[in-house]
This record gives sequence, C-alpha cells and structure tokens, in this order.
Amino acid sequence: MTPQSERSFLSRLFRRGPWETIATLFIAAGVLMLLQPFAMVLYTMSFITTLIGVVLFVIVTKFPE
Repeated sequence: MTPQSERSFLSRLFRRGPWETIATLFIAAGVLMLLQPFAMVLYTMSFITTLIGVVLFVIVTKFPE
C-alpha cells in the first residue's frame, strides 16, 4: 500500500458520522437497559454500556468529518 492510499483508507475508516451513530446507539441501549423491568442482568450491565458509549462519543468527536 502506498502512503497516500493508506491515509485515504484510514480517513475513510475513521470518519466521524458513522462512529457518532454507533456511540449514540450504545448510550441509548444503556439507558433502555436501565429502564427495563424484566432482566436483572440487563440492568446490571446498563451502567457499563452507557459509560462505553459516552467514552466512545468523547473520543469520536476528535475524528475528522
């Protein structure tokens, strides 16, 4: 791979839009897991899921558009 094509590949891989969507879905899933009354294991994992989403979102906001 040439340096230019490698840079192009990485810039396509680390675009902000799709990663922001993934991070937002993690946050939403964590909140839904927190609010559901059915499974204790989902409630237990909700904080970790929300935390992963928030950390991912903070990191992703540094990516180029």
